[in-house]
Amino acid sequence: MTTVIHSVRLIDDGAVTPDAWIAFADGLVQATGTGEAWRELPAADVIDGHGAHLAPGFVDIHGHGGAGASFDDGVEAIRTARAMHLAHGTTRAVVSLVTASIDDLARRVAVVADLVERDATILGSHLEGPFLDVAHKGAHTESLLRPADAASVARLVDAGRGTVRQVTLAPELPGGLDATAQFVAAGVAVAVGHTSATEEQTRAAFDAGATILTHAFNGMPGIHHRAPGPVVAAMRDDRVTLELIADGIHVHPDVISLAFAGAPGRIALITDAMAAAGASDGHYELGGLAVTVTAGTARLDSNGAIAGSTLTQDAALRLVVRSGLALPSAVASLTSVPARAIGVAGRYGSLRPGAAADAVLLDDDLQVRQVWVNGAREV
Repeated sequence: MTTVIHSVRLIDDGAVTPDAWIAFADGLVQATGTGEAWRELPAADVIDGHGAHLAPGFVDIHGHGGAGASFDDGVEAIRTARAMHLAHGTTRAVVSLVTASIDDLARRVAVVADLVERDATILGSHLEGPFLDVAHKGAHTESLLRPADAASVARLVDAGRGTVRQVTLAPELPGGLDATAQFVAAGVAVAVGHTSATEEQTRAAFDAGATILTHAFNGMPGIHHRAPGPVVAAMRDDRVTLELIADGIHVHPDVISLAFAGAPGRIALITDAMAAAGASDGHYELGGLAVTVTAGTARLDSNGAIAGSTLTQDAALRLVVRSGLALPSAVASLTSVPARAIGVAGRYGSLRPGAAADAVLLDDDLQVRQVWVNGAREV
């Protein structure tokens, strides 16, 4: 069946195209155009967009759960959280797993690998730990943090059966650069994060193959005029994508604007969402640590550190646009940029012909109205 959505403002490829239409068939984008040419198509399902915005489906490369469920807790929890984020426009997502023992992580990435075979909206897993720096551990269990070693890296990669998409590590730890090269050789995107690395150490990680900075500004040294640190190293390297949590809590909106100006086309807006996203305030657990969520802000009970977010990607879009970012650039940071960061650009994060027919219809206030995955309406 061919689906045609017409009379929309199409946001893709860095531009907004008014009076546009798009045709889906067999799960893919078949054609796009403007004006009335869509009427010549033999469409079985015709949808009038009434001038709304149509964007590619959002891609979240870093999130831990939502709707009261944590991705670490297995198949049903992952499905519950994914359904909530799908309703907010996230059509494809990487399942982020917090620090645990190597045995537990191997089991969890195997579960995700099984799910990937059955649920096309799941792109694989992201190991946020255990190869992290204690001084910037955030909401990770300190006793489980450790330097990387070749055997552990190989075990995790093997357990994922080709579905481990990303790993966050502190490259300054013993074995960090070797682990970076080992993961990259296995097809895993390596992110620098939860780290005390200097600018020079961060550059060494990028030269070893790392291509992402995990939630920039959080879990790392800040920018200092005599010690630029990881953020400046990432901004100055065109090979690197900077993740950013645009909830107004993790990073001030003015600093978000600074990041977009410093690394245009390389900011990926992530949620880093924990179980409370799309759920109520209250008491939760993240990686075995007690968390209390108050007014939408999640903090560890033990020391008050921020413990993930309650963000959805549509809310991130609204915040950065309110902060002055042009809408095409904002949409790219939720679509093509994160897709490129994990090696799935072209197929996802785009509405060019041949791409997966994933789309989000947004009203003038950038609220989600409809969502399609592989051409099928989901919301």
